[in-house]
Amino acid sequence: MSSTPDDRTQPVALPLLQIGLPGGGPGCGDACGCGADDEAYELDPMECGLDPDLAQLLVDAGLDPVKVEDIAHMAIEEDLDNGVDVTTVATIPEDATAVGDFTAREAGTVAGLRVAEAVLSIVCTDEFEVERHVEDGDRVAAGQKLLTVRTRTRDLLTAERSALNLLCRLSGIATATRAWADALEGTGARVRDTRKTTPGLRVLEKYAVRCGGGVNHRMSLSDAALVKDNHVVAAGGVAEAFKAVRAEFPDVDVEVEVDTLDQIPPVLEAGADLILLDNFTLEETRRAVELVAGRAALESSGRLTLDNARAYGETGVDFLAVGALTHSSPILDIGLDLRASGTEREAEAG
Repeated sequence: MSSTPDDRTQPVALPLLQIGLPGGGPGCGDACGCGADDEAYELDPMECGLDPDLAQLLVDAGLDPVKVEDIAHMAIEEDLDNGVDVTTVATIPEDATAVGDFTAREAGTVAGLRVAEAVLSIVCTDEFEVERHVEDGDRVAAGQKLLTVRTRTRDLLTAERSALNLLCRLSGIATATRAWADALEGTGARVRDTRKTTPGLRVLEKYAVRCGGGVNHRMSLSDAALVKDNHVVAAGGVAEAFKAVRAEFPDVDVEVEVDTLDQIPPVLEAGADLILLDNFTLEETRRAVELVAGRAALESSGRLTLDNARAYGETGVDFLAVGALTHSSPILDIGLDLRASGTEREAEAG
């Protein structure tokens, strides 16, 4: 089921499942979590569409339920393209139900399970049940069940690819980040992301980094200042660029990129909060740490690989900036397996 372009201006354009609420049906109603009386979770009533329990889980994870809902709508609308799932409609009886297991095909770190549930909640036109076997951030083994869903077969198959696209993508980022976090364990340095993210998915991709044990750099251009080489050229120097930002935005944290050791003293003197060491060798990084002596935080960028990550972490820098976490991580292979009807009955009996 999909919305027309005109419908997309409306906050709730599709029937939405209210999970876990007795008598809760699709769409906003008495069971919807958008009520202004709900003190635990406050949203504009016209913006809410997800089940309140699911919405609260997203809030607890540091995600905006409205943004997650928007992304889920976008994914489904793209896949249906104002039509229907012709294969599923032709082959599956309308009243058929099924149990499906989202299962890891390979070992890794999972992220995006509640996002996948949001996709399901948008597609499902009837109530569905979920059984959560693991949580975002958990390490999982090949063959391990992540999430079990019971709902109409048509809805589950229509939602399958959109849910898996997001779940596999985010879990791949979390898995890659976990490898860097493991390499840096005990050094005092943390791996963190950049703004090299997929347009429209930044909030989710940066969430996946957190699930993998990394930390986030700025979420947007307005969060903090990062004076890079082109700013330096335009401003006439590193220190000049820093001073210009500080004068215009005195309350914003300012990070300055340097590519030589001799650029560090004037930046320190100007009062930089964080210095980014661009393409410094290991020896240059050690000298930079000694030169700064704790007067500013230090971040290494460029030349970084998993093989040398620990060596850079041991120099004393605070962060390793790795754009590849979000722009080049392979997906984690996760699939959806429908249970045979006999297997479903046995599971119910057990």
